[in-house]
Amino acid sequence: MSELSTLARPYAEAAFRIAQAESDLAGWSSRIATLAAIVSDAQVARLNADPAVDADRVAALVIDVAGAELGERGASFVKVVAENGRLALLPVISEQFDTLKASAEGTLEATITSAQEMAQAQVDELVAGLRAKFNRAVNVQVAVDPELIGGAVITIGDQVIDGSVKGRLQRMSFALQG
Repeated sequence: MSELSTLARPYAEAAFRIAQAESDLAGWSSRIATLAAIVSDAQVARLNADPAVDADRVAALVIDVAGAELGERGASFVKVVAENGRLALLPVISEQFDTLKASAEGTLEATITSAQEMAQAQVDELVAGLRAKFNRAVNVQVAVDPELIGGAVITIGDQVIDGSVKGRLQRMSFALQG
């Protein structure tokens, strides 16, 4: 995963600089998220992975599907990413762009994954704790993963706070093996 992040970073940073220059962080975030969804489609992913299909052709398809809202600069961005064989990285580029955007706006993007559905009061309490710890506004997405057994995992960018039962069991198992 870190290799993908490393490969995606220059594209996310370049898009971010363009978005800042145009004072359109939200618009670029939306464009890149749309592009990420397009290349994540199974048929587009198959075309992109097929060495017999030219990268320019896949780029043209992605640009066409994205539509006029992509704009000329967005289309140029897709072409550069495609020329370098990195279209499959668009979902990672989108995540990194949003992290840069949140940092510039003084907010954090956090994902709270819990073993079971959380009450709004629990989510609010976690958000308040994160806000106090990082001294920033926090935008949160909540997900459920029963495999965690209990507790929750909070992900903020590259940082993971694992308070799940599954995580504790894994750490205990590792400690006993060492």
